[in-house]
Amino acid sequence: MSAFDVAIVGGGVIGASIAFELARENLKAVLLDRQQPGQEASWAAAGMLSPGPDSPEAMPLVPLGKESLRLYPEFISLIEEASGLPTAFVREATLQIFPGPSGEAEHQKMAAEYERLGLAFESISLDDARKLELSLGPAAQAAALLRDEAVVDPRHLTSAVIEAARHRGVEIRHDCPVTAVLRTGNRCEGVMAGGERMASKFVVVAAGAYSGGIEWLARYAPTRPVRGQMLALRSKDLKLQRVVRSERGYLVPRRDARIIAGSTLEDAGFDKHVTPSGIQKILNAALDLFPGLASAEIIETWAGLRPGTPDNLPILGPTDIQGLLIATGHYRNGILLTPVTAKLLRLWVLNGRVPMDTAAFSPLRFSAENSHTSAASGASANPNFR
Repeated sequence: MSAFDVAIVGGGVIGASIAFELARENLKAVLLDRQQPGQEASWAAAGMLSPGPDSPEAMPLVPLGKESLRLYPEFISLIEEASGLPTAFVREATLQIFPGPSGEAEHQKMAAEYERLGLAFESISLDDARKLELSLGPAAQAAALLRDEAVVDPRHLTSAVIEAARHRGVEIRHDCPVTAVLRTGNRCEGVMAGGERMASKFVVVAAGAYSGGIEWLARYAPTRPVRGQMLALRSKDLKLQRVVRSERGYLVPRRDARIIAGSTLEDAGFDKHVTPSGIQKILNAALDLFPGLASAEIIETWAGLRPGTPDNLPILGPTDIQGLLIATGHYRNGILLTPVTAKLLRLWVLNGRVPMDTAAFSPLRFSAENSHTSAASGASANPNFR
């Protein structure tokens, strides 16, 4: 029987980053994936790093997102140094466009919200917006620069994180599905994976949309798949300088001249098919922003499964089973929240607590033992995570 300090279930960017952080502390870690690591939600993402809320229900995420963005430069430096691979991380303002008859009203609403949340919001004229992006279409009624943002290529990042974890000594097993989390009484003892029993002092479940399907873990990780369709364009005539988005969609430039366009939000189970209606919705939003993309080539289409939860907030932290921790349910923010998630899980494993109020993300919020959430979350009274 193999023995480890920590077994991480799920080989996406979240799981691999946690494994990397723990291996830096000289813990013996194994990373387990049901297929090739990094081929699910991490691979499918757009890579926008935006701490601003995309819906009212995302408000509790803002402090976590701001902290994770603060951690990103150091995180990228460590990953690129350990792996020798690029991640295409860039700190650059996003151009937010407000189209249609209600554009100006939505612009004012977002400006007030960002001011209240302590996020940078710089209103600019449409003339200045068109100086930044020469091909911006006529639908725009107002514009702003969001300077507290960045972008990364998730496929490059995920490959680099997995390689960095490998270089740090993490044992990575592919085609090794976890079928059971083993426990004796109230103590987690390891996992059954690929038909093998593996002993470990800690088990971290970071299996994205698949987390809740592991035996009895739905009690702590009631995840569901939310399909997001995406496409990549290449244009001979239009060059995008930065991330541009509106409430209808977004466009993300890559260094290889591709333009990533997205996306849909669909409850389609574990079906990852790309559909005509989904692609049409994305194209309509893209052409609304840049009509010149009408002649662009569609060079790739794909779909990923975001890990949604009942409240669409992440599930982070210890459970009431000793040694069992959860790091899943990041929904639309997995790439953004990777550094802070890895740091939190490292601190929980090493110290049993973190210097941040994480009760809103506790795995116990879905169980009957909600009264124990504060004690099990390991949160201190310090709201700052510095």
